[in-house]
Amino acid sequence: MIIKTVNLETVCGVTSRLPENEKPEIAFAGKSNVGKSSLINALMNRKSYARTSAQPGKTQTINFYNINDALYYVDLPGYGYAKISQKEKEKWGRMVENYLKSSTQLRCVFLLVDIRHEPSANDRQMYEWITENGYQPVIIATKLDKIKRSQIEKQLKLVREGLGISREATVVPFSAETKQGREEIWSLIEELTAD
Repeated sequence: MIIKTVNLETVCGVTSRLPENEKPEIAFAGKSNVGKSSLINALMNRKSYARTSAQPGKTQTINFYNINDALYYVDLPGYGYAKISQKEKEKWGRMVENYLKSSTQLRCVFLLVDIRHEPSANDRQMYEWITENGYQPVIIATKLDKIKRSQIEKQLKLVREGLGISREATVVPFSAETKQGREEIWSLIEELTAD
């Protein structure tokens, strides 16, 4: 996929109305600090367009990135961050749920999980939530460069088992450092957004 233009077009907070986009949307969900912004930057072919941070819980809005005036990457707030109040978590939850239920252009949700660890209860809950809303998430196993090549298959099995997904479900190992997996993700996005 050749990225010609990228534009952060809409930022939605808790009280904002969601945009009525006419172009396909691909949403990105994941735990705080799983590498969501790094993945989005890699897919936009930009170094730091989506703000990355060592401090978890940085994305507190739903951000709509217009890509090539052809589709949107939708960055959802990270979940599972301990340092925010329960009330805040519930607000974010409602915001994400509202998006999943009301977007007419959402084609797929990419759920990011850290390949180094078994998926958390929050990851499993998010996976179930996405499927309950009628979507079959694509799993992106991030931080691939942090494990040895010999561990990849074992860790992917752990991810599949941890989420309770079949062998047919799409799981893409990805590294923001080496960009391994990016071409595969681009191909999936092109397939999902083709008219």
